[in-house]
Amino acid sequence: MSTSSLALLLLLFLRSARSPGVAAEYSSSSSSSSKDPDPDYEFGDYRGKWCVDDRGYVYGLGDVYHPGPGAACPCTCTADGPVCVRPKCPRIHPRCTRVRYRACCAVCEAVAKVCVYGGRTYRLLEEFRVSRCERCRCGANREVYCSVSDCPAPHCVNPSFEPNHCCPVCKSGPNCFVGSQIIPAGERVDMEDSTVCYCTYRDGSWHIHPQATCEHQPQDSPPPATVPHSPRMMDEEHRGWGERPFNPKLDAIP
Repeated sequence: MSTSSLALLLLLFLRSARSPGVAAEYSSSSSSSSKDPDPDYEFGDYRGKWCVDDRGYVYGLGDVYHPGPGAACPCTCTADGPVCVRPKCPRIHPRCTRVRYRACCAVCEAVAKVCVYGGRTYRLLEEFRVSRCERCRCGANREVYCSVSDCPAPHCVNPSFEPNHCCPVCKSGPNCFVGSQIIPAGERVDMEDSTVCYCTYRDGSWHIHPQATCEHQPQDSPPPATVPHSPRMMDEEHRGWGERPFNPKLDAIP
């Protein structure tokens, strides 16, 4: 038998002697691998115990954290896993000129130094009129403050409104009503039925009451009626004793 044949027989013998051990080793390795954790779970089943972010940091139940660098809004670790809810963000100022959106809520980084009112822009501390009676001012805090003119009560019952004037104007001067008739102030006006009316004047200013004060004027009693005398009677009344006949009473003489 040649040397090569002997070597081949020796190799076959050695392999047959080691085969049971190899099988046992494979069996033990396969059984041990079945007990290893699922390779998809890097940290095992941690649900209901803690939360892990994208960088591997562990957070306990109730902790608030950001799950990753790209996550703007925070999450809360719960027994059911992380709960991420966008909070109620504050309203951006309408005059904001630069907004940053990298945070969970948008943040205003620059506000224009002007006031916006009624669709128009005004400079800081600028005053402007929005109506005949309303004046506004752009404050230093970019807020608009308005005030309405306080008009005094007119001294007439027929005021008129003029352009560029907030308060009414009495063109015909102070006056008042007598029924539906307008009479001027400062005069006593004779009305029907012997009535005199006038506008009330008190304390140096016209009283704001629109109705006039009226008084009844009593009429003077007429002079007594006279009976005209005839010329003959007047002659007899003016005739002297010398012109009358003298008839003495005889019974009166002693």
